[in-house]
Amino acid sequence: MTRILRGVAASILIAFVAACNNDSPTRPSTETARFTAQLSPANEVPPVTGPESIASGTVTIEFAITRDSGGAISSAVALFQMQVASFPVTSTITMAHIHRGAVGANGLVVVDTGVTTGLFPLAGGTGSLSRQGISVTPAVAQEILSNPAAFYFNIHSSLNPNGVLRGQLVRN
Repeated sequence: MTRILRGVAASILIAFVAACNNDSPTRPSTETARFTAQLSPANEVPPVTGPESIASGTVTIEFAITRDSGGAISSAVALFQMQVASFPVTSTITMAHIHRGAVGANGLVVVDTGVTTGLFPLAGGTGSLSRQGISVTPAVAQEILSNPAAFYFNIHSSLNPNGVLRGQLVRN
């Protein structure tokens, strides 16, 4: 009888542990979403002219997304990896962020990377910078996941304070 009770207790314990480790849709979950953009002065509105018009760049953005037990985004944090090239040696990067806006339209900033003058150094007109731990509101994260092409990333410079490099987001 004792042996039977031990066997039943062990079976119950195994079933409980298995249920706790089950990745069911009712448990909170995490995921990563990756976006890229090819950045060009020609994509700015209006297009950039002058000495910075030959610059180029790329950005990779990774969202670490947490969803609640109902599947809604409860938090999101972004990692930005930016690379730029072909800037005049006198150029200074002043800002970088995600805007809401379709191709050919300017829009409001929805995610700021925190880049400020002096934080993104250029050596010989080339540079790269990573920014991590950037908070993204759940609503904005959901909008970007649902329609990344409705958002663009751009970098600003001292010569082009309205934006020098721009590209629409693409989900990878």
